[in-house]
Amino acid sequence: MANESILGAMQKKAPYTVIYADDHLVVFNKASGILVAKDRYDETAPRLDVLAEPEFGKLLAVHRIDKDTSGLIMYARTPEAHRELSMQFEKRQVHKTYHALVHGRPAWETFRCDKRLQVDGDARHRTVVNKRFGKDAVTDFELLGTAGPFSWIAAHPVTGRTHQIRAHLQELGISIVCDPLYSGNQKAIKLSDIKRSWRGDVYEERPLLARLGLHAYQIEFTHPVTEEALQLTAPYQKDMDSLRKQLAKLFKTDPLAEDAE
Repeated sequence: MANESILGAMQKKAPYTVIYADDHLVVFNKASGILVAKDRYDETAPRLDVLAEPEFGKLLAVHRIDKDTSGLIMYARTPEAHRELSMQFEKRQVHKTYHALVHGRPAWETFRCDKRLQVDGDARHRTVVNKRFGKDAVTDFELLGTAGPFSWIAAHPVTGRTHQIRAHLQELGISIVCDPLYSGNQKAIKLSDIKRSWRGDVYEERPLLARLGLHAYQIEFTHPVTEEALQLTAPYQKDMDSLRKQLAKLFKTDPLAEDAE
């Protein structure tokens, strides 16, 4: 019943929009809270590939992003495209950029984290740093700007471990907003939290953002058939974009300002 409620809510706000599609592949901008492939813990949970199947037919996964992360996810539509795209990911020829809103301000402008990660490494099924049993993992981070008590950062994962960005940030003592799994803080962000002159009703106020503040923003790869170099960008979801606009208005920092120019 719970999954039916989740699915109903997703359908109201649209679980995905199409960023790119042809006969060989499709790239979606997915909403937070939806799986991109079968979950071993809950096989009945709503899945993007299943929801999109009536429109695009059977979709073949070539990579994954976290359920709670919004943004770009790509599927192949043919075995040939699946093979070629999977090879690009394996050879690390696909370049991905994530945007995250984090608490505080990093002490660096750019930073490379190469701590080895063990997936499902603790009782909460989190990815953890483990020098002995972990696998190679590399993430390049870039500070995009500070907005009061928060900072916008870009993350460029070189490898593709589960929860890699969240685990590496945790190792650096940095937490993404509204992340109960890695920061222990699911507190939603409200306008009253960041605007001193706010005079609304605290009992009626709705949060600007109440889910993980991580968005798969951009992906660069080679088309599996035409060999065209593609760079695709996914606009922020409505909730994250509303928060971005408010923070930009209050603190004059906008992670999308450079792209807009």
